[in-house]
Amino acid sequence: MGNILKTVSLEGFFDRHFVRAAVMPTFLMMVCIFGLPLLFSFYLSFTAWGLEQPLFAGRFVGLANYDDVLTNSVFTKAILITFAYTAATVAAQMLLGLGIALLLNVDLPGMRIFRTALIVPMLMTPIVGALCWKLLLDPSHGVVNLWIGQNIVWLGRPDTAIYAIWLVGVWQNTTYVTLILLAGLRSIPTEPLEAAAIDGANRLQAFWLVTLPMLRPYILVALLLRTIFEFRAFDNIYAMTGGGPANSTMVLSMYTYLVTFVQFDFSIGAAAAWLMLLMSLVMCVLFILVIRRREAL
Repeated sequence: MGNILKTVSLEGFFDRHFVRAAVMPTFLMMVCIFGLPLLFSFYLSFTAWGLEQPLFAGRFVGLANYDDVLTNSVFTKAILITFAYTAATVAAQMLLGLGIALLLNVDLPGMRIFRTALIVPMLMTPIVGALCWKLLLDPSHGVVNLWIGQNIVWLGRPDTAIYAIWLVGVWQNTTYVTLILLAGLRSIPTEPLEAAAIDGANRLQAFWLVTLPMLRPYILVALLLRTIFEFRAFDNIYAMTGGGPANSTMVLSMYTYLVTFVQFDFSIGAAAAWLMLLMSLVMCVLFILVIRRREAL
């Protein structure tokens, strides 16, 4: 009897601590890869540190780096460009993604082929897709100018470069929204729609009053994810314009990269990166509050 109790207690001990023991190596690895650099960048944001100095030999300057960043006209303009670009890109992706999802939700012969082809832009490496679009928009040999019959320097003019970046972002990531919303549409039961049809609702009314409310959780998830990803957009801008011309596509991620790895001002770059992280956290908290409020209603 005593041996049985010991065996049971050992099994219970292993059951309680197995998950912790299994997760701990991965947790420690993640701390080393992400946590330590994050803490070091936080330290750098309060010091005046240069490459010629030892790691922790930077002079403490308090909030001076943050003050320099927030009073920099390029950074303040980058904030406006980032929010405007994020809002415009996410809005287009959500509208187009919902429209395409509704079209692909129809059960027709060969529809699986279209659904499979839909994910091709998303499977392409972002920087490769951006370079392909850069060739398509080339003023001398690009196909786009050939189609419209005009010689427009799309990526060399401040008034058109941001629209070209926006176009590439929408083209590459609309499929992400479409897949989420299509999964939501396929999971909606048919009974509420049949009841709405019996009550005399037409297709538009059934979509607005039945389908859209049931699709709301998927819409909120797609909206949150795309907002976070587009707010830190970098690949397309780096490959196509590098933040130019005349800083017209200088988003926050591009500004942080240039200050840190081109100007080698790591302290200012760390402060800019933490301000960008703070803005992202505020947006995430606002989204979570909105989602919880909607669920409560």
